[in-house]
Amino acid sequence: MQYNPLLHKLDDKKGDIMISKRQLTGDIENNSIMSYPLSSGKDGIKIQPDKMEPEILYHCIYQNKIMLVYKDHNEILNCYEIDDDEIVSRVKTSNNEYIEKILEEYIEKENLKKK
Repeated sequence: MQYNPLLHKLDDKKGDIMISKRQLTGDIENNSIMSYPLSSGKDGIKIQPDKMEPEILYHCIYQNKIMLVYKDHNEILNCYEIDDDEIVSRVKTSNNEYIEKILEEYIEKENLKKK
């Protein structure tokens, strides 16, 4: 796997939270495909923390919102949602490579990225 470290600050209603986000890209040489730790269905979001790597931002769509989840270095899960209709629509219609860019642009546009 290849990592691209980025530092973000996400603001939840309880205060500022600092997270380190590493963008994962597939390792074609080793053909290593790990099952994604988030899935959504009619009963809600299924999170598999044991399949999550610390400090990696994962996403899924549930009830027309983008749910962002990451496990910090203390193994604590942190969850955020994006309910911007335009961003949700773009993510729904984009391929996986472009979704990371959409989320990065949103974080930057909303001034959530650490300066």
